[in-house]
Amino acid sequence: MSMLLSQNFPTTKLRREESEDEAKGKRRKMEEDQVEMKKLETLLFGSLYNPATFDDGSALFHVNRSAVTLTHTPDYDEDDDDTNQSEGVRKGEAAWEDEEEKEINVNIATVNRLRKLKREEKESSISGSEYIARLRAHHAKLNPGTDWARLDSLNDGDDDILRTNEDLVVESGGNKLCSGLLEYTQLDNANVNDPSTTPINSVHFHQNAQLLLTASDKRLKFFHIDGKRNAKIQSIVLEDYPIHKASFLPNGSQVIVSGRRNYFQCFDLEKANFDRIGPLVGREEKSLESFEVSQDSNTIAFVGNGGYILLVSSKTKELTGTLKMNGSVRSLAFSEDGKKLLSSGGDGEVYVWDLRTMKCLYKGVDEGSTCGTSLCMKGELFASGTERGIVNVYKTSEFVGGKRKPVKTVENLTSQIGFMKFNHDAQILAIGSAMKENSVRLVHVPSLTVFSNWPPMGRSVRSPRCLDFSPGGGFMAMGNSVGEVLLYQLKHYKNA
Repeated sequence: MSMLLSQNFPTTKLRREESEDEAKGKRRKMEEDQVEMKKLETLLFGSLYNPATFDDGSALFHVNRSAVTLTHTPDYDEDDDDTNQSEGVRKGEAAWEDEEEKEINVNIATVNRLRKLKREEKESSISGSEYIARLRAHHAKLNPGTDWARLDSLNDGDDDILRTNEDLVVESGGNKLCSGLLEYTQLDNANVNDPSTTPINSVHFHQNAQLLLTASDKRLKFFHIDGKRNAKIQSIVLEDYPIHKASFLPNGSQVIVSGRRNYFQCFDLEKANFDRIGPLVGREEKSLESFEVSQDSNTIAFVGNGGYILLVSSKTKELTGTLKMNGSVRSLAFSEDGKKLLSSGGDGEVYVWDLRTMKCLYKGVDEGSTCGTSLCMKGELFASGTERGIVNVYKTSEFVGGKRKPVKTVENLTSQIGFMKFNHDAQILAIGSAMKENSVRLVHVPSLTVFSNWPPMGRSVRSPRCLDFSPGGGFMAMGNSVGEVLLYQLKHYKNA
């Protein structure tokens, strides 16, 4: 019996080791799967609290401030410190100043590379000492990693530069965009890894700024935008559903997709599945191709027949109410708080609706318009585009108060305005028309003038069809008639 046990013992031990190895292999496989899933989630949704940033070139970078540690070890005696204090040299002050700096003047308006130092639009000449101070401030803004070298950074570095997930705010000099020439770099196309053979009908950035959707014909595609690789994440084909428009909900949870059908589609990003919604109860529209989504993600407004505007809940996907214009509806725009809605169309008037009372607050003639084709709204301003290519910019409070005169009329385009878009801080207004090649302009909103160097000279952007800015303003994507999604980095903005 003892001999039998001794013979079976190696076999039992071997089986136990094999089962342990198998268990370890399974645990290792589960850990690897979790790591891969985390990578995929990061690639798809990015970090909502750490947006991509740029340096002075076109490459992306992230500053790891946790790696910066300053150890202050004095290498002088206390007597030397007392001597310095008695001689008038204080810690943090210059030991010597050049008096000639105050006497010379530097013209920062005539040299292109110095225009970024301007703090006011009409500013031209500044003193030499002020010029040096601004150069230092500009260097600190472009190189935040050198903050540790300043002694005053031991106190509170957050007082100088405050970063949010939308833009860069510099307390001392502000972040004003200068008019005239726009500093930008054209990057590889956003869809370079999967070009389209049909016109691009929609481009839209996710709230994390690194996920971009494009829509063309029956294909919905998602790209990870980093300015270098612009990797494709996913491509979805919708059978028998030519896409007219696709848009993320502002909360980033879903994509609303529309076409020339009596229903629309909703793509859930977490579940990765489509839901077909409609036809809407009580309505006979054969097409729900045009829509806008409120910034609070609560309401989707569709252009209906006979002057009707259809309001649909983004949660239940049910019709919650209708509004009625006198003429046909061509364009819609929500206020930022989601409480008001603008509409325009065939009667040449702009309507301002209160969505809480479902009543029209005011309607007025859009100056020079016989038919409104596009609207966009940001803060106190709204822009109205017409079939003649004219764009009027109004202050909402003045328009509702009865003053119908626009603060600015932009007449740089001569064909029907197809799209308009304010960027995140309303310093840039993009206007475009798909009727002619290169019919797109960028308006400097503070001065209400058009940037003279865009679109690029000598480079055709073809017929532009749609455009979007990333949430932090660093990227601008534009889809055209030949299936390209052109991508630009706007250098004024440091966050994507």
